[in-house]
Amino acid sequence: MGETRDNDAYEEELLDYEEEEEKAPDSVTAKANGDAGKKGYVGIHSSGFRDFLLKPELLRAIVDSGFEHPSEVQHECIPQAILGMDVICQAKSGMGKTAVFVLSTLQQIEPTPGQVVALVLCHTRELAYQICHEFERFSTYLPDIKVAVFYGGVNIKVHKDLLKNECPHVVVGTPGRILALTRDKDLSLKNVRHFILDECDKMLESLDMRRDVQEIFKMTPHDKQVMMFSATLSKEIRPVCKKFMQDPMEIYVDDEAKLTLHGLVQHYIKLSELEKNRKLNDLLDALDFNQVVIFVKSVSRAAELNKLLMECNFPSICIHSGMSQEERLTRYKGFKEGHKRILVATDLVGRGIDIERVNIVINYDMPDSADTYLHRVGRAGRFGTKGLAITFVSSASDSDVLNQVQERFEVDIKELPEQIDTSTYMPS
Repeated sequence: MGETRDNDAYEEELLDYEEEEEKAPDSVTAKANGDAGKKGYVGIHSSGFRDFLLKPELLRAIVDSGFEHPSEVQHECIPQAILGMDVICQAKSGMGKTAVFVLSTLQQIEPTPGQVVALVLCHTRELAYQICHEFERFSTYLPDIKVAVFYGGVNIKVHKDLLKNECPHVVVGTPGRILALTRDKDLSLKNVRHFILDECDKMLESLDMRRDVQEIFKMTPHDKQVMMFSATLSKEIRPVCKKFMQDPMEIYVDDEAKLTLHGLVQHYIKLSELEKNRKLNDLLDALDFNQVVIFVKSVSRAAELNKLLMECNFPSICIHSGMSQEERLTRYKGFKEGHKRILVATDLVGRGIDIERVNIVINYDMPDSADTYLHRVGRAGRFGTKGLAITFVSSASDSDVLNQVQERFEVDIKELPEQIDTSTYMPS
């Protein structure tokens, strides 16, 4: 039953890709002029995803995902990336960077049984899990392409068995585990054609991780595509990235003012440490939200605050590095699927984690730097949607970081007014 319905929706939304627009049946053309057609036929034809000449199976998955238009970054990167060019891309959170490398890799892959042809490295297990999910989402209609994710905290034998019995074409993982599997000769990288680093600055700034990445890199063929992505790329780390590449296309949002997140309303509240809990309770009662992420600075504070919120009957859950990997992923998945509406987290969740329903971020504790602030508030208002960020300021050092944020991103963050207009941060 479900199969037929999916196919019908597909037919209705996309028609036959081979047909020219003017050959579309009358009924569809008529529908396209009405409201109902905006998302379907007209959406895909005018959106530009079709202009990239992607495989029909990918376009079909894009429509399923609800992407109507490529973002600026996707416009810039995808046409070059699908031609196999090396790419360095820095762009703010929520601009769809993951989709750039997922779509351009899937576009180029011709799967051969038993061969790993694409390798994606990232610095946390949560991000690896999420990237793997994106590959699965966009390869729904490419059933021959297998994707797997490998990270520490899972018995390595499970990964070795998987590689032996069901070798994936796309491998996503953290450097430590990938290196262990390659050294033990369980994972062969000799057929890799696409080498991708996500949040590359995090991996290349840490010398230990950089060493692992370099060792893995040396096990891949000389002739391959290399792509690197991050929301923040310092001037110092850019030359390091380029050492891995041949004449890359570079896309930087060089004017850091542009890194301010459009569509995101940002406010601060001055208060003492002792007033934070009461204020947070008031905010959660007063604000409309789909889902909210509350950032704190330590594992113990995450656990405590979550306990407090649950005692006050708020639908809260917490994620921090003091939990087992399995527990973290179960909770992350539960939050992503909307089982809980409030997530208390440490900076573990601050980078790259993408949850579509989050429209409010609260910095219960001030982040340690302007960069961390950007990554945190980027959880709200992703991919051009509206969002609200509220930061608690309770010390002189908190004020310093807030000033750095305002200077660096040329943004004027005002004190939270008594009344805040819901329409400024809630999707209409």
